[in-house]
Amino acid sequence: MRAVVTRVSSASVVIDGVTEGEIQTGYLVLLGVGPNDTTATAEKLAEKICNLRVFEDENGKMNLNLEQVGGKLLVVSQFTLYADTKSRRPGFTGAAKPDLAIPLYEHFMESCRQRGFTVEHGQFGADMKVHSVNDGPVTILFDTET
Repeated sequence: MRAVVTRVSSASVVIDGVTEGEIQTGYLVLLGVGPNDTTATAEKLAEKICNLRVFEDENGKMNLNLEQVGGKLLVVSQFTLYADTKSRRPGFTGAAKPDLAIPLYEHFMESCRQRGFTVEHGQFGADMKVHSVNDGPVTILFDTET
């Protein structure tokens, strides 16, 4: 799995003019699923992201995690994280097909919920407008294959 995690002061996803998911303080997670990913991969990534300490403490150090700041997650499916960029027109054959990707996307979100977090989300495969106010900015890349 690949994820781009941005610390946000607010984020939302809009589909056909309707806000489907919205958070204030937390993480915007753009999540891509690869063909070799499993439920174990999704759980491991959820554990890492939910425990990521990138919020500032009283001394201005990035030392607090999502739970400590009462943060939420907005998870958006992003197959383009598996783009092959060798040519000017990216290819996406490296991304998992929907029959694998959708259940793992759902499993990732459920793993975050089981850790006690509110998880908002977009709609897999939809044309979405994602709005975010990056805080910092702080953006972390995760790739479970490396």
